[in-house]
This record gives sequence, C-alpha cells and structure tokens, in this order.
Amino acid sequence: MSIVEIVLLVIFLAYVVQSLLFTYASSKNYPKLSDDELPTATVIVAARNEEESIERCLRSLDALRYPEGKLEIVIADDQSDDRTNEIVSEFVKGKPRFTLLVAPDPRGNLRGKANAIDAAIERSTGEVILTTDADCVVDPDWARSTAARYVDDGVGMVFGYTGQEATDMFSGMQHLDFVYLLAVAAGAINLDGPVSCIGNNMSYRREAYRRVGGYAGLPFSVTEDFALLMAIHKTRDYRLVYPNDPGAYAVSLPCRSWSELYRQKQRWAVGGLDSPWRGFLVMTAGFLAHAALFVAPFFFTPVVAGAVAAKFVADFFMLFVTLKKLRATSTLKYFLVFEIYFILYVLALPFVALFHRNVSWKARKF
Repeated sequence: MSIVEIVLLVIFLAYVVQSLLFTYASSKNYPKLSDDELPTATVIVAARNEEESIERCLRSLDALRYPEGKLEIVIADDQSDDRTNEIVSEFVKGKPRFTLLVAPDPRGNLRGKANAIDAAIERSTGEVILTTDADCVVDPDWARSTAARYVDDGVGMVFGYTGQEATDMFSGMQHLDFVYLLAVAAGAINLDGPVSCIGNNMSYRREAYRRVGGYAGLPFSVTEDFALLMAIHKTRDYRLVYPNDPGAYAVSLPCRSWSELYRQKQRWAVGGLDSPWRGFLVMTAGFLAHAALFVAPFFFTPVVAGAVAAKFVADFFMLFVTLKKLRATSTLKYFLVFEIYFILYVLALPFVALFHRNVSWKARKF
C-alpha cells in the first residue's frame, strides 16, 4: 500500500473505533428509584417568542405522571414580544402545578436563556431541576424516568435523548443528526469525558447548580447548557449519567429553513469552541474522516473501499442501536440524505465557527 492509502486507512479506522466506543458507552444501563422514592422535581421551560409552539409543549407537560405534590412546572417568559405570555397565562389557569414568571432584565453574566432559567430556579423548590424547550413535546413519563436516575446524592446530572418531528427528508435528516450527536454526547458522558450536551432534555440537582454558583457564577455562553455541564463535571463531586430511556424521550420541532438551520449550527459551533481538548479530538476525527471521503476515490483499492464502507456502517450502526432503544427506527429511511448533509456540514462547521463568531438567536445578538 502507498503512504496515502495507509493514512486513509488509519483515519477511517480511528473514526470507526471511536464510533463503536461511543455506541457501546451510550447503551450503558443505570439503576432507577421506585415511584415512592422519587425526589421533588421542578420542570423549567424558558420561552421567548414561542406563540406558535408553546401550547403543544404545555399540553405534554400537563400530562406528566409524577407522585402527587412532588412536581412543579415553571414557565419562564424570556421577555417575549409576541403572544407567548398570553397563551401561557390562559393555559395555566386552574392548574396548581404550573407557575408563570417573566424573566428580569439581564444581570451580569445572566443574559438570555440562562437569565430566564436562573430566575425560575430561584422561584422553585424541587430537589431536581429538569429543563426542556418550548418547542418540545415530552413523554408522559419524562419527569419520572429522568428523576428516577438520581439514586443517591452522588448523581449530579441526568440527560435524555431528543429527536425531531420527521415528516420529510429535510426534517428527517435533522432528526438523525440530532440522535447521532446525542449518541456521541451520551457515550462521552458515560465514559466520564463530556464533550457536549443539549439543554432541551437535561436535569441537575439543585445542590449541584448552587455548588458552581449557578449561571450567575459562570461566564456567559451561547451554549449555557454545556457551560453548566462542564462546571459541574469539573467539581468532581458528582456523577453524570446519560441513559437511553424511551420514557425520558423528548421531540422538538425541526428547523423550517436552511437559514434557520444554519443559525442553529453556527450557534452550536461557536459554543463548541469552549469544548475541552477531548472535544476537539472527537471533532478532528470526524473532520478528517469526512475529508478523506473526497480523497479516497483517487486511491480506491479494495482496502480503501472497505474502510470507506466501514465508516458508513459505523454511522448506521450507532443510529440503529440508539433508535432501537428509543423505538424510533422508522426514521432510518432518511439515512442517505443525512449522510450527505452530515459530510458537508462537518467539513464546513470549523470555518463557520472561526470566521462567524457573532450569534443571532431569538431576535437577539450575542
């Protein structure tokens, strides 16, 4: 084999080994508490200009099954200028589990979503804080399945999977992308080396939040969920767990246009610049493997062809294992379009993050 063929083989092999490792770790099982042992919990939704989606989220939260008197739901209106507040106010009437508050003006490091969540935490009482987004629908057992993983005081954070409503190729590829990235996040967290997370399906002990000073004590980040994850992880006082539990599954709305999808990815990419070294290692392995796909056709020996095929098989295997547990394998029909999209944006994202650092989100600029 030539030097180039050997390099290609090493790149693809490293990618496949990494994928298999994450697939294995993301399937790890964790113990659960019984219903009688569940802690008190607070669900928080920070909502800004969500008049089109907030009601479906509220209906799913209203259907949550949890021991009587142990669950509260706080909707934090992040100073919306549409009908979000009006819709929530009308919905929560006569529903004692719900509380609506309007986030205060920004204070120090508390800006945007972090400000709204922090205000809600200050007004709440649950031992465990669960967060989701206003465009999400959660399973009726979502709060119960998540809180049940807090089996002792050493568990500081518990995460869950989020998919997206998949009705066509555009939304389907986004759904598979979400699941793939979260499988990587789950694998890394379960290996005690977190590299990413998503705040629309995460939870943490109130004690752990206070231990790091809350969002007020952290530098401002456009990916506040990841900043909190890393702060709690760095204390080394808590375990982080990421089970694959269909009862803790959430479904969000996909981006409706390429421009909206670009802004989402750009925000994540900029936030990802704060990732630890292992995060850059994971991203580098992905970047090199996808770049190698454009070099491989010029050195297409049987060995190189096998290495390329192994890359796609590893991607499919990770998605299949994850989706099978979530009972959502029907979306694998979008795998081919996902791969095309995945290859292109993985190659483009580093340049987007480096040269487009200003983030625009929910009519705000950061």
